[in-house]
Amino acid sequence: MARLTKNQKNALEKIEPGKQYSLTEAAKLVKEITFTKFDAAVDIDVRLGVDPRKANQMVRGVVTLPHGTGKETRVLVLCTPDKESEAKEAGADYVGLDEYVEKIEKGWTDIDVIITMPSVMGKIGKLGRVLGPRGLMPNPKSGTVTMEIGKAVQEVKAGKIDFKVDRYGIIHTSVGKVSFTPDKIAENAREFVQTLIKLKPTAAKGTYVKSIYLSSTMSPGVKVDTKAIDE
Repeated sequence: MARLTKNQKNALEKIEPGKQYSLTEAAKLVKEITFTKFDAAVDIDVRLGVDPRKANQMVRGVVTLPHGTGKETRVLVLCTPDKESEAKEAGADYVGLDEYVEKIEKGWTDIDVIITMPSVMGKIGKLGRVLGPRGLMPNPKSGTVTMEIGKAVQEVKAGKIDFKVDRYGIIHTSVGKVSFTPDKIAENAREFVQTLIKLKPTAAKGTYVKSIYLSSTMSPGVKVDTKAIDE
């Protein structure tokens, strides 16, 4: 078994065994127990009482975090020439079509989000084997297949993220950076959890939100009281 470092021991000592914290308390604690020299991401893990293998219990959606993610999101827009200027003016990092389809076919995926339009999905469908495993495939449900290219780019740049429950019933995403204030971390996390609650499938029975943990890239997880998400 690997020995704990001094920082890891200090972090664990600050977490009270068995205690469930409010979002605000958890956000403060995550900042205190993070000792990385870089600005670590703050992550949230929510275990849901759903069976993702059943289509009527799949949880997927989008949320715009009030304070953004703190991460520079690289956006590729695959569109026809008449939409290129709209995409560029909105702040897209890469804009084009055939040349980028060819690059992706050869393995290029140095991007975070791809936004496209319905009329060119035929060309993009063949990229599924490259984009699918990386979660980069555009999808109408996440707002990345749209005719409102400029609006979609601006929303992603402002902190819009999409999420999907994994096969274990867990949703994992980042809700900020350690450099954020505790209030901003808590507000982002609260917006995310409240969005999940609104997406509760009617087929889901029993406890929906089973557990919530907040952590940074290198810190232990801090358990959040699911009944105190408004605090």
